[in-house]
Amino acid sequence: MASGMVIVTGGGRGIGAAACLKLAAAGYSVAVNYAVDEAAAQATVAAIQKLGGRAQAFGADVADPAAVRSLFESAVSALGPLTGLINNAGIIGVAARIDAQEPADLARLFAVNVMGTILCAKEAVRRLSTRHGGHGGAIVNISSVAARLGGLAGGVPYAMTKGAIETFTKGLANEVAREGIRVNAVAPGMTATDMSSKEMRDAALASLPMGRVGAAEEIAEGIIWLMSPAAAYATGTVLTISGGR
Repeated sequence: MASGMVIVTGGGRGIGAAACLKLAAAGYSVAVNYAVDEAAAQATVAAIQKLGGRAQAFGADVADPAAVRSLFESAVSALGPLTGLINNAGIIGVAARIDAQEPADLARLFAVNVMGTILCAKEAVRRLSTRHGGHGGAIVNISSVAARLGGLAGGVPYAMTKGAIETFTKGLANEVAREGIRVNAVAPGMTATDMSSKEMRDAALASLPMGRVGAAEEIAEGIIWLMSPAAAYATGTVLTISGGR
């Protein structure tokens, strides 16, 4: 069984919640982060505790540097030393062509999806890196096949944020590889969560070789593998889980 504590941003729903449950089943204590929906995060915590695991919910907007620092400090204080981070929190943004996008909407999209990932990784590195007295660990960022495909109609800015995540994953992995930290990403295809509407899923179905959308639990399996000792020689890589897309 694994030990230590993992912070999962956006852990109350969808892929994040599925990852939280699988991490707890593997033996990790889990810090379930949420930005708005405390009830969903508490439901994830309750599900983990029902299975005999250890978890606690922590509210924080990952785009806010002070809130991110507080998240990591509170999680470590409550649940013990950090072992890993799942950078899962993200938003879709406004579905519109580029010529109809508003700067404020774009700024918020990049603040959450890109800056939030960087800020959380920064706090994780400060605690995990042997350079800072840590014992190493793993970071898994959540990308999307949109990074490679350009996104669905109206989703170009979202795809851009995920392209940035993949570049960041490779660059950070190189930066901290000799400090005991592995950094990888999972790129899901269309997945049945509340971030994807029925219209979005229907639009993607025609291009899915397997003919169906994925389940959050299927994506979480990849996250757990990248966190585990079985992936000890994997860093700087993007694991695509997309039904062949």
